[in-house]
Amino acid sequence: MYEFNYHRPASLDEAKQILAANAEAKIIAGGMTLLPTMKLRLAQPSDLVDLSAIDGLDAISDAGSAIDIGAMARHADVAHSEVVRSAIPALADLADAIGDAQVRNRGTLGGSIANSDPAADYPAAILALNATIRTDQREIAADDYFLGMFETALADDELVVAVSFPKPKKAAYAKFHNPASRYAIVGVMVAETDSGIRVAVTGAGACAFRASDFEAALTESFSADALGSVSIDSDDLNSDLHASAGYRAHLVRVMAVRAVKALGG
Repeated sequence: MYEFNYHRPASLDEAKQILAANAEAKIIAGGMTLLPTMKLRLAQPSDLVDLSAIDGLDAISDAGSAIDIGAMARHADVAHSEVVRSAIPALADLADAIGDAQVRNRGTLGGSIANSDPAADYPAAILALNATIRTDQREIAADDYFLGMFETALADDELVVAVSFPKPKKAAYAKFHNPASRYAIVGVMVAETDSGIRVAVTGAGACAFRASDFEAALTESFSADALGSVSIDSDDLNSDLHASAGYRAHLVRVMAVRAVKALGG
């Protein structure tokens, strides 16, 4: 690993000042992606800016119609939060199935969605629950946030502060995971929200996306049978040593059916 300067600012303003003064500086949250890439010498930041000392960034609170989760909340915090589990149990279950215990106790919500790994779990929840990403500068709607593989709507100098998850009428997440990493080969969240049925897919494409044909079918009839003739075009899906694009397309429907059945459909 290369040498770097380590900073642990006590406020967002201090963090922003360090980033502005060092063009090659990188934010570190849980470090689940950044540290391995540094060890492999695929990244060489001049400075690491650790957000863990900034007060309140890991807060989880009930905001009435939504659950607000701070960017530095760890996966284990979300999984075991009574606030989350009572209002959005599917989100707590999703967090509890991320990686292993070590990853869940270090990885963070903000780090996950800022990285936008195509196989990460949280992006499915962001889209299916129609969440709002709050940064130090603005609010970003879920449908506008994920742009591509490791690409989001965040500006270079913008930091995720929290995510607001509206409480759904019901929601469930089903994942077919890699047995070693527990990353999603395909993960699907189905949610009935105030704005209708939303179905979001992660692991299958370059980034998480909504499955509009599935949403239309479930809006007409919320049942597993309604998905029998619905499919996903495999042309734009990922194909690698873990699963072909065609197999991922098949898994999208299988996981969607499992999620709907979990909701009694």
